[in-house]
Amino acid sequence: MSLICLGLVVYSFKPEGHLYDFKTITVVESIVPNGVGRSRMIESLEIKDYKEFSKIMSEDDNERNKADRGEIRVKNYEETKLLNFFNIGGIRFQNIAANDAIVNSRVSQFLDEGWEIVSINSGVESVGSADDNNGLFITRFYFKKQIN
Repeated sequence: MSLICLGLVVYSFKPEGHLYDFKTITVVESIVPNGVGRSRMIESLEIKDYKEFSKIMSEDDNERNKADRGEIRVKNYEETKLLNFFNIGGIRFQNIAANDAIVNSRVSQFLDEGWEIVSINSGVESVGSADDNNGLFITRFYFKKQIN
């Protein structure tokens, strides 16, 4: 009986700290003409603690953050090739549909694994001048999953 009670206590104990795991997937789609850009879906396979690379700035201590860029860099990540929005003939709607199918497949897998979408954010980067034909369309998918 005491083993059963001990088992229930251990099973119901949740360690202090995080209640959720989080994941981010970033989709970078090139809007560079002639198909010369690179489009990818990226997922980090490493966990980083932001505190290792953070510094609290104050009036008394305003020296720059000296975190080592090499330690911040992630070397283990999953890269999924996507198609560029443009090819030599101009905008390619089949490429957009193909990218949608691949991204939907990955998002569906996350949902099947018990992850929940927290938010989706997107933006476009370009120089903004009339002559600018280069840029990126970036979408970030944020997921969370409760830790058991």
